[in-house]
Amino acid sequence: MRIGRVVDLSRRVEPGMQVYPGDPEVRFEPAATLEEEGVNVLGIRMGSHSGTHVDAPYHFIAGGPSVDELDPGLFVGPAAVLDVRGKGPRERITAGDLRPYRARFSGGVIAVVRTGWEEHYGTPLYYDHPFLDPGAARMLIEAGVRTVAIDALSVDETVAEGPHPEGYPVHRIILGAGGVIAENLANLGALEFPDPLLSLLPLRLGEADGAPVRAVALELTPES
Repeated sequence: MRIGRVVDLSRRVEPGMQVYPGDPEVRFEPAATLEEEGVNVLGIRMGSHSGTHVDAPYHFIAGGPSVDELDPGLFVGPAAVLDVRGKGPRERITAGDLRPYRARFSGGVIAVVRTGWEEHYGTPLYYDHPFLDPGAARMLIEAGVRTVAIDALSVDETVAEGPHPEGYPVHRIILGAGGVIAENLANLGALEFPDPLLSLLPLRLGEADGAPVRAVALELTPES
């Protein structure tokens, strides 16, 4: 097999980008410049969940593994794209919505939930994305899926301020099973080829609850 197309599924990380309410804003400032020091070095301040990123179990589970402790194999695998673009603002994605794709769920598969909400990125409506119901999360876990990705701000409902009314149940189900979550994917419409291989490899940040990723989908084709 050889690699054909490589499709970027990542958000550009830059100052002023949209982040989860309450998370640190992204800030860049020069640490060194060609004019002064003879070299460009960028100082970066950002949260562990800025842009396209993954959540490790440590994000919600006491004693759970951090990003640097996870098997890299969790972040690479064939993608099953679950198209639920008919959902409206803050509507639940249920087990029934995912049932048509049930035959594609298995260990090693990355479940990619396509809400279509990436089109609202950078606007207030992006916070009002559809989100997974706990029953849908349990269906994925029971089928052996351990990596779940979404083209929205969170797999749970986004809350602007105060405690989450349900306590982030989908995060707790997936991360509690030793799985990982990827959020803020983009450009899913470019996955026009069958059986994409997805890479969500994060920075190996020590003792971190999450980390940014350069998410890409690879088209594998037979050697000629």
